[in-house]
Amino acid sequence: MTLFLILITLIILTSVWLSNVSLRIGIPTLFAFIVLGMVFGNNGLLPIHFENHLFAKDTCTLALIFIMFYGGFGTRWKAVRPIICEAGLMASAGVVLTAGLTGLFCHFILHWEWPESFLLGAVVSSTDAASVFSILRSRKLGLKNNTAPLLEVESGSNDPFSYMLTVVMLSVMQGRSGAGSIAWMLFTQIAFGIGCGIGIAKLAELVLKRIHIQTSGFDSLFMLAVAMASYAIPDLIGGNGYLSAYLVGIYLGNVEFGGKKTLVSFFDGITGLMQVIIFFLLGLLAHPALLHKAVLPAAAVFLFMLIAARPLATATVLTPFRKYGFRQQTLVSFAGLRGAASIVFAIMATTDNQFLQHDLFNIVFCLVLLSISLQGSLLPLVARKLGMIDLGNDVMKTFNDYSEGTEMQFGRIEITADSVWNRQQIMELNLPKNMLIALVLRGNERIVPNGQTRLYEGDQVVTVTKTFEDSHTYLEEQTIKENSKWKGSRLGDCPQFSDKLVIMIQRASGNVIPNGDTVLEAGDILVIVGTD
Repeated sequence: MTLFLILITLIILTSVWLSNVSLRIGIPTLFAFIVLGMVFGNNGLLPIHFENHLFAKDTCTLALIFIMFYGGFGTRWKAVRPIICEAGLMASAGVVLTAGLTGLFCHFILHWEWPESFLLGAVVSSTDAASVFSILRSRKLGLKNNTAPLLEVESGSNDPFSYMLTVVMLSVMQGRSGAGSIAWMLFTQIAFGIGCGIGIAKLAELVLKRIHIQTSGFDSLFMLAVAMASYAIPDLIGGNGYLSAYLVGIYLGNVEFGGKKTLVSFFDGITGLMQVIIFFLLGLLAHPALLHKAVLPAAAVFLFMLIAARPLATATVLTPFRKYGFRQQTLVSFAGLRGAASIVFAIMATTDNQFLQHDLFNIVFCLVLLSISLQGSLLPLVARKLGMIDLGNDVMKTFNDYSEGTEMQFGRIEITADSVWNRQQIMELNLPKNMLIALVLRGNERIVPNGQTRLYEGDQVVTVTKTFEDSHTYLEEQTIKENSKWKGSRLGDCPQFSDKLVIMIQRASGNVIPNGDTVLEAGDILVIVGTD
């Protein structure tokens, strides 16, 4: 037991180290975890003999539940609402088209039987949320025209549809389904998944708002139970548990309740651990000695999906919206990385399945390795070459990153000639009880102050105070467009802002702290304090 714990500790510490190294050299972190699993795998350098596909399937299914739940929980509804229709179609119709085209390729080019061809298409038809999120966050890729929210919602919500197609194809291969039963299966998967998701989310919100959980940490346990129930209950009655888990996550992630910031930090850690577990287990299951037989078909399917299936599916879904140009469609298509869900569904397809003629698991495994390593590494470069990088767009606004906030917050005050603080010592200032002056910037000099430090005109005073949190107060943004009637007007002359507080104007030339005489310009983004 002691040696086992030491081994687990070594693996976790190595995972943390690989995470930093992979970010530094530009390789997606999850690829490093797969390689680590292969190092410890059956034929690796430090072999751990592991062949239990059923255990791996159950463990990865549990991990995928938390990844799906947090994928929704971290989605900022306000940021994704403008693209929810096209993202939903990409996650559903796009998945079906990708699966169908891939299945046709496997049958006519690789000469596989029809059922197995479409089974492979179903297994690899979804994109990987963990990989996409990791790249967007780590590279801080601000993308033009709402591309980041589109990728976030699509990759976070398309696994349920891939799972549904996989279940249908397995039923067909096992001769258990006719046309009527397949139609009923699709209906129950979607209807029960959505219905249970909405019901569980509403009930969880009621509990969180009405019942104060007094024991520290038990709110996290409650949310763990909600995440597992959001999958288990619909799955028990024939619904799509992954769809339900995602819906519950996105609903609870966008309602206010006490202790939410702590929960986000908790689920950040849990989800990171789940990703390590999934990719490490998948690496353990891989047989490097058998992978060489799977490389050629995997590479063929990967290239077809990259240059044909994914682009055609993307164009079919996005072109009718008329606002997605060729460059944006190309980037959305290239960002369709395959990942953990595809391998988990491949394990599900190979467990106790006597109808497969090909090594589906290793083919999908190689395909995912190619996708994460090549597409994932090249995604930032492709985005730059296509001119889709928006340097003024913060990709983190797409996510509910409450965990980035801290209890204390910095502020900055500039000392002017008419300031009451000018030529005053800090001990003479009537500072509020919860405010502290932490730093004084004077030209190129950085002064750590004490009570005798005197402030002068031109000083930049850095203050520290407690962060304000209130579920009824928030910040909203409003853009002054080129044709706005308020363009060129004084802020004090605009009646629509008379009962609101504009605390900052984001302008191309720099941020402005406004007053009533500030003249509004086209392109200004007004940051407004809102209440409900």
